[in-house]
Amino acid sequence: MDGANNTERFETVVIGGGQAGLSVGYHLRRRGRSFVILDASERVGDAWRKRWDSLHLFTPARHDGLDGMPFPAKPWSFPSKDDMADYLEAYVERFALPVRSGVAVDGVRRDGDGYVVTAGDRRFEADHVVVASGTFPIPKVPAFATELDPATVQLHSFDYRTPTQLQPGPVLVVGAGNSGSEIALEAAALGHPTWLAGDDPGHVPFRIGGLPSRLVLERLVIRFVFHRVLTLRTPIGRRVHRKTASKATPLIRIRPKDIDASGIDRVARVAGIRDGRPLLEDGRVLDATNVVWCTGFRHDFSWIEGLGEGEPHHSRVIVEDEPGLYFVGLAFLYAFSSEMVHGVGRDAAYVAKRIASRVTGTDRERATRVAVA
Repeated sequence: MDGANNTERFETVVIGGGQAGLSVGYHLRRRGRSFVILDASERVGDAWRKRWDSLHLFTPARHDGLDGMPFPAKPWSFPSKDDMADYLEAYVERFALPVRSGVAVDGVRRDGDGYVVTAGDRRFEADHVVVASGTFPIPKVPAFATELDPATVQLHSFDYRTPTQLQPGPVLVVGAGNSGSEIALEAAALGHPTWLAGDDPGHVPFRIGGLPSRLVLERLVIRFVFHRVLTLRTPIGRRVHRKTASKATPLIRIRPKDIDASGIDRVARVAGIRDGRPLLEDGRVLDATNVVWCTGFRHDFSWIEGLGEGEPHHSRVIVEDEPGLYFVGLAFLYAFSSEMVHGVGRDAAYVAKRIASRVTGTDRERATRVAVA
C-alpha cells in the first residue's frame, strides 16, 4: 500500500463478497490471477444472516453449492439463511479467497486504461472491476407509502426479521411472490388477519423435494430449462426475459392451496392510500394496522461513473463501452439461473476467462509496442 495515497493495486477488484463475488474469486484463483474481493459486511455471509429469521432457500441443498464445494446438507433439504451464510464463510476459508470485510465501496471511475475504486479514504487501482454486490441493493416502496397513517407499522421485507415486529391487528402483505407469500403465511400462523395483495406469479406445479420434483425439477427445469433453454441466446429465453423483467418469480416451495388453507385473503393490487389506509384497485379500503412491502428492489449504480439507476447495458457479463468492467449476479444476466446460487458459477467462470484473455491480449499489445519502439 502507498502510505501517502492510501492506494493498493490489483489486476482485478471484485466488489461484493456474496455468492457471486466468491464465485468470481474461485475462478480467478484457478487461473492464477491477482485480485481482491471487497465486501461491505463485517463478516462473510452477513447479507444472508440479516434476512428474516425463518427464511430458507427456495432450492434444495444439492443446488445450493458453489463450484468446487458441494453444500454440506442432505441433498433434498432446504438450508436456512444462516446455513448459507456459514457455507459462504467456509468457502472463503477453503479456497483462501482474499476477502476484505468492512470495506464499503462508494465509487468506481475510469482512469486511463484501468479503474479507480474508492471506499472512504481507501483507494484501489485495477485493470478490471467485477461488480457482484447484489442484484437489487435498494428496497423499492411506492411513493404513496408515506401517506399511510403514522400509527400503521410498515416495513419492507429487507427490514423484516420476525413477526414480533408487527403490532396486534390485521396485516397487509404487498407483493405475492415467494417472499411475500412466506411472510404472509408466518403472520397468519400467529393469528393475524392477513391480506396478500398482488398478481398471482404462478407456481411450480408439484412439491419441491417430492418424487416428481426429483425426476422433473432437477433434470428438466433446473439443469436444462433454467440453465440452458432460457438464455439470452435463444428466442424463447429472450421472450421470457422481457416478460419477467418486472414480475415476481413463480412460487417455488409454496402452493396456492397452502395460502388458501391458512385463511389468508387474496386481494387486488394496492393502488394508493385513502384516509391513511391502503386503497385497492377494486376500490376496497383495508383497515390494516401493519403493512409489509414485498415490492422488490431497484438498481442503483450511480456510484459507478457513467452509470445510474436501472440495469447497465451489457453483453452477457461485459458492460458495453466500458472495457474491463463486468457484472455478475444480476437477474437474467445471461440465463434465468444467473441470479441463482447454482447458476452464478457459469457467469463467474466466463468473467474469469474474459479477464485472463484480456490480460494476455494486453500483454501482447505492450510487447508489440516495445518491439516497434
